[in-house]
Amino acid sequence: MNIYESAENYLETILSLHETQGLVRSIDIANHLHFSKPSVSVAMKKLRESGYIEVDKEGYISLLPAGEEIARRIYERHKLLTQFFIHLGVSPDVAAADACKIEHDLSEETFQKIKEHALCGALSTSGT
Repeated sequence: MNIYESAENYLETILSLHETQGLVRSIDIANHLHFSKPSVSVAMKKLRESGYIEVDKEGYISLLPAGEEIARRIYERHKLLTQFFIHLGVSPDVAAADACKIEHDLSEETFQKIKEHALCGALSTSGT
């Protein structure tokens, strides 16, 4: 599954916006990412042509299975890494920014080890 980081960011943003506000349009993505509407429109066209999203006649964007799989993988990494960094004492804003920087480049092996460590830490602090 080879896809550019920018496409992963768009797919992750679509998923995140869908979870927080329901319906998603290009303007929502542009506002969230602070990108121009034309830039987002070009990206949405490429994602649609690649089979990652679909856009209905009202302009609402939905993830197709291939796009959702990528979005969920990146979103999981982002959330877990952010929480992991916060647990280490990093401020929430810096933790989220740093997670965004490395979520795309981190190997699956390293991410799984961080995930295991984070889960063990959560279990040991909960008293179980």
